[in-house]
Amino acid sequence: DRMKNVFLLFLIIALIFSVSGCAEKYDDKTIRKAEEATITFINNNFEGVHSIELEEPYQSPMGSLTVPGTVNGAGFTASLNKDFTIAGIGSEEGFPELREDCVEKTCE
Repeated sequence: DRMKNVFLLFLIIALIFSVSGCAEKYDDKTIRKAEEATITFINNNFEGVHSIELEEPYQSPMGSLTVPGTVNGAGFTASLNKDFTIAGIGSEEGFPELREDCVEKTCE
């Protein structure tokens, strides 16, 4: 149920972004850190991850660094805090399930 709420939140944010657009560009170091944090989070918290493809990070309308991409072909959007920890992740149907030991707490 929590993942459904997170998904709906990110769906709304994605819709706002697609309508409003965003010109914020990040430097290579920031992009690299955001991509590494996103990949690590997905690999540590979800079961059966076979492939991760990331798109260009952007600033969401709410101001957070956002990394879109796909895992095993299912789309997702990860929102990052200023310290490059994952604030939340919204995903499409078919996205891997959370690992059992990562449901109550984020797995590092």
